[in-house]
Amino acid sequence: METEVKKSGLKITFIVLIGIVLAFVIYYSIMSMLSPVRKLDEIKNEFVGNASEKNESEQQILKDSTYLKLLKEKAFLQSRLVMAETDSIYLSINLADSSINIEISGVVVHKARINSINISKILSGSDYSVLSMLSTPFTISRSIATIKKEPVMLKMAPKDTSEYKPDIMPDTSIAEPVNYILEVNHGIRIYVYQEEKTKFVDRMNQFKFDIKDRLTNTWSSLKSIAVLKVPEYHPFIRIKLPRTDAKIIYRAIPKNGQIAVFT
Repeated sequence: METEVKKSGLKITFIVLIGIVLAFVIYYSIMSMLSPVRKLDEIKNEFVGNASEKNESEQQILKDSTYLKLLKEKAFLQSRLVMAETDSIYLSINLADSSINIEISGVVVHKARINSINISKILSGSDYSVLSMLSTPFTISRSIATIKKEPVMLKMAPKDTSEYKPDIMPDTSIAEPVNYILEVNHGIRIYVYQEEKTKFVDRMNQFKFDIKDRLTNTWSSLKSIAVLKVPEYHPFIRIKLPRTDAKIIYRAIPKNGQIAVFT
């Protein structure tokens, strides 16, 4: 009899735990689905304002596909013009023709071909508020990378010419895996991965880099949900480039450099 009571108690405890887990999963899923909606609302409030203040004709034209296509092109040109007025190096990403350029004062100094593109729905659409946001260049706030921004080699200065030895060490940075994240305004993240995965170390490096980022995002979301807050959503652009191009771009763009994006 006592054994049956214990088994019954364990069964009830197990059912309760399963119920709690399921409830949390459902709650987490709902909050995660609300996250992109809230982000889009934030963008609309910042760049469009109250839509009810616009008359019916204005609201209709903002839904016209031809107008939005022209507006998208205008936004990209405006963003590049703003950056061209500076003396700094900047980046223009044209996802429509799969190209990414390093530019200075409107002149392309390096062009690379994008081999793979994955973009969040918020940025891939033709929402008027998103296009308004794209009319000004993004500014890099921070970056995370598997390579150093500025490679440094420490050398001991020889006492005299007799101790001098020429550098015969091979450049190991040529083969090191290149993956990085550029976080810009409004929490948008641009992920750049090297295309090559010919070596096991390349595949493992990208896997670990991606897993670390996902775990960090998941932990951040869990902390927000624990205090009944909708987690922060980060619209993303994920692209793959040849290793050499990815490295050149990362080291050429300034720490707080600017980026124009055409979706």
